[in-house]
Amino acid sequence: MEQIRMVDLTGQYRRLKGEIDAAIREVIDSTAFINGPAVGKFATGLGNYLGVKHVVPCGNGTDALQVALMAIGLKPGDEVITPDFTFIATAEVVALLGAKPVFVDVDPHTFNITPEAVRKAITPRTRAIVPVHLFGQCADMEPILELAREHNLYVIEDAAQALGAEYKGKGGTTGKAGTLGHIGCTSFFPSKNLGAYGDGGAIFTESDELAASMRSIVNHGMKARYYHDRIGVNSRLDTLQAAILQVKLKYLDDFNTRRQEAAARYDEALKLSGRFDIPARSPFSTHIFHQYTLKTKGIDRNRLREFLHEKNIPAMVYYPVPLHAQKAYAYLGYRESEFPVTDSLCRQVISLPMHTELSPDQQEYIVEQLHAFRP
Repeated sequence: MEQIRMVDLTGQYRRLKGEIDAAIREVIDSTAFINGPAVGKFATGLGNYLGVKHVVPCGNGTDALQVALMAIGLKPGDEVITPDFTFIATAEVVALLGAKPVFVDVDPHTFNITPEAVRKAITPRTRAIVPVHLFGQCADMEPILELAREHNLYVIEDAAQALGAEYKGKGGTTGKAGTLGHIGCTSFFPSKNLGAYGDGGAIFTESDELAASMRSIVNHGMKARYYHDRIGVNSRLDTLQAAILQVKLKYLDDFNTRRQEAAARYDEALKLSGRFDIPARSPFSTHIFHQYTLKTKGIDRNRLREFLHEKNIPAMVYYPVPLHAQKAYAYLGYRESEFPVTDSLCRQVISLPMHTELSPDQQEYIVEQLHAFRP
């Protein structure tokens, strides 16, 4: 049995090596390293895959979120609602722009932001809602979009962990993660379902006006060369990364299917254990399993992780500290009692190896060790 990896980029590269090496060589031979043809081709291909009018490539997923917020004119003193249980970037960009991140608790089963929590958090200063489609499935977007229309708010989706997931609302709202709100953002960090071999990101929108603003912002605020109409940043998707992503985009549905099949094998082996809650599936979203995350029940999660590592099984905790408890956001003055679900999840969750190359034999060994663990 091969070494078990949390994410097996090596095995995936071996499978696609011929196509990826050829794409890299083409860029090097052309020497078009910045904004080369591969960037535009990839943006067009991704737009076609998502069914969205505009794709604006950028340097990474954090930049994507920041540029989206800049494009809607976020100002100091504005408030942006976002989940407490997520990666720090979602709140970080809000604070960097002088606005206030407003954290809300999440659903205990899907781990995603809920429309009810959003409604309670809206104030006259609220400017935007940033749902995070955590671990691979969509938040319940239809009622969130209704709230946004009711209060004249922007919705900026963080789809970095759910690229390719499909949403279907009761009222007829459908589409892929990142295409439902005013703007969608993603990351091409190597471990993502669609991962580059370095940093990268992209922003999506149906709005011509927002697209034009974001294309300007990522390029120093330029509309025409050396004419700067707005304050911008320098955030470009590297041509080499675009070429690699263009190859991997062809296989994204296959990647997601392989992850779903691996998740089904985990489910079958763990559903009756009594020690874990397997990942919940939302009735309105497919799940593409960027992570396969269990909730532990009545056992020491940290000791379990140590035990698995002793057995050469990597396991990760996403996320051990909620955003409201991070030192960087102590100035917001939140109390632990305001986020009971998030605080509980941070003590309970553990993510198992999940990737496109995960074999049934590897999973069988992982499950055997999970059952063998004694608190």
